[in-house]
Amino acid sequence: MKNLLRINSTPMLIFLSILIPTGNFYIHWRIFLFFRDTELNSLLLAVLAVLWGVVGVYTIYLSFNWVVEKYSDRLKKGILPFVFIGPAVILLGWLLVLPTVRTIYLSFLDAQSVHFVGLANYVAVFTDRLLVSTLRNNLLWVAFGATLSVAFGLLIAILADRSSYERIAKSIIFMPMAISLVAAGVIWKFIYYFQPGDQQVGLLNAIMLAFGGEPQAWTSMLQPWNNLFLIVILIWMQTGFAMVIFSASIKGVPDQMLEAARVDGANEVRIFFSIIIPYISSTILAVTTTIVVFTLKIFDIVMVMTGGQYDTEVVATQFYRQFFMYRNFGYGSTLAIVLLIAVIPVIIFNLRQFRK
Repeated sequence: MKNLLRINSTPMLIFLSILIPTGNFYIHWRIFLFFRDTELNSLLLAVLAVLWGVVGVYTIYLSFNWVVEKYSDRLKKGILPFVFIGPAVILLGWLLVLPTVRTIYLSFLDAQSVHFVGLANYVAVFTDRLLVSTLRNNLLWVAFGATLSVAFGLLIAILADRSSYERIAKSIIFMPMAISLVAAGVIWKFIYYFQPGDQQVGLLNAIMLAFGGEPQAWTSMLQPWNNLFLIVILIWMQTGFAMVIFSASIKGVPDQMLEAARVDGANEVRIFFSIIIPYISSTILAVTTTIVVFTLKIFDIVMVMTGGQYDTEVVATQFYRQFFMYRNFGYGSTLAIVLLIAVIPVIIFNLRQFRK
């Protein structure tokens, strides 16, 4: 009797399985059109949009789950995981995969996205003198920014772990992580600010004058060293991130192992390089690759500090300039794909480290 009821309900389940997703799509599409075309007050519109996002996601999962619960236990076990990850996968495909495919397509077209030019844009990227300088700057950001962020984060984590003021020290070092990159750029713009004359508003130049030195245009005239002054901002922000992760990992090193090394006569430096570093090596690789990915995509700091002028251009700022300012869609898309190709191997390596 149970099997008969299940067979008789199969057409209804198929109907509901089609109706529920279709109904959800239609209802939320109409809501989207309403928000797009409405003339409501902007504050009220923002509140309604947030409510729609929260309630909408809840109703989608609730309705999908209700349908799946009507299936047999065997089917339910196989379908239910896809109900919960399905909308997220679709959203990621819509927001990430489709734009990536479209960008790849545009990279093979000319500036106005009309004529097919093959690999001409990719050849131009690696032969244009400006782009060679841009790629060099990106390598500088990775070599100095990522390396020093990891090194300082590890050093501070070790020192703070042995200090009685550990919480205060870590809070101060981690504090820049709470600041957006744009805000950090504004802060450091005041620090590096230069104006001709004996009166200096910039903190660094005021210190230089106080000690009898000459004020410098740190981010403009001191080429190519101005790139290093911009990289300092990244180090200031990312050291706190590295420190927190390393500190948690270091606390996981067994105390018995450290005590045994001290009993055998090993000093703290030997313990650090022979025990702690090998023990947290996977964490070091994960943090390093994470910061490298972040560094390869650097945009905000350069745009706020120099706008890409004075030989400080990086791939992201050049992409923005070519695509949105010069309207050279083919060249701009090619730069985006070059950046994507540079980031993908690091991300794959990072994911493998996280699995370990």
